[in-house]
Amino acid sequence: MGRAARWVRAEWGPLYVAVRDPLRERRLRAAPMSAGAVCLTALLQYAQNQPWGCGFVQDVGAPRAEDPLWQALLRTPLSLFVPALDLPVWGALAQILFVFGVAEICLGRWRTLAVAYVATLAGTLYARIGIALGPHAPFGLPASDARVVDTGPSAAVVGLAVYVAWRYGAHVTVGAVTTAMVVEVLLKENLAGKEHLAALMGVGALCLAAALRGRRARRPLPAASPEPAPPPLRP
Repeated sequence: MGRAARWVRAEWGPLYVAVRDPLRERRLRAAPMSAGAVCLTALLQYAQNQPWGCGFVQDVGAPRAEDPLWQALLRTPLSLFVPALDLPVWGALAQILFVFGVAEICLGRWRTLAVAYVATLAGTLYARIGIALGPHAPFGLPASDARVVDTGPSAAVVGLAVYVAWRYGAHVTVGAVTTAMVVEVLLKENLAGKEHLAALMGVGALCLAAALRGRRARRPLPAASPEPAPPPLRP
C-alpha cells in the first residue's frame, strides 16, 4: 500500500466504514431526514422564485440583522433550507444530500439538526455583533449588511462537515475546511464568508465541550481507602 493510500485510509477510513454499511443495507432510507431536507430546499427554492411565494419564504426563512431579534430567531431554523437566490440551487442540494446524509448516519437525526442549527445561529448572531462593531473594527461589518439575508444552508453544511470530520479523527480535513473559509474571507470579504467563520467557531465550541466531557468520563475514579480493621476482641 502506497503512502497516499495509507494517508487516505488513516484520514477517512473510520468515517467511510461508519457510512458504508448503513448505505449498503438501506441506501437512501439510511438518511431519511437528509432526503427530506433536499426536497424541502428544492420546494423553497421553487417557491421563492415565484411571485406568489417570494414574500412568504422571506418572511418565514430569511433572517436579516435589521430584523428584531425574536423575529430573526423564529426565521433561523427554516433558513437552514432556504438557498441563496444568487447561487445555483443544484450545488446547495448536492451539499445538503452529501453532508447532511453523512452526518445523519454518523451522528443521528437530532444531533445533526442540533449541530446544523448551532452553526447557522452562530452566523445569524454574529451579523448583529459585527454591525454593532462597525466597518473599522477587525471583525466588524458595514451597516448596509443589516439588509442582507443571512447565509442559508452553507453555514450548516460547513459546520456539520467540520464536526463529523473531527468526530472521526479526520483532522487534516478539519484544517482544510477551516483554511478554505479563511481564504474565502480574504479573497471576497462579505457577510456570508464571515458568517461561515462564525459557524466554525460555534461548532468548535461544541467540539471542545464534547472533548472535555469525554475526558471527564474517562477519568479513573479514585481508589477507595481500605476500611480500618476491627479492634481485637478482649478476653
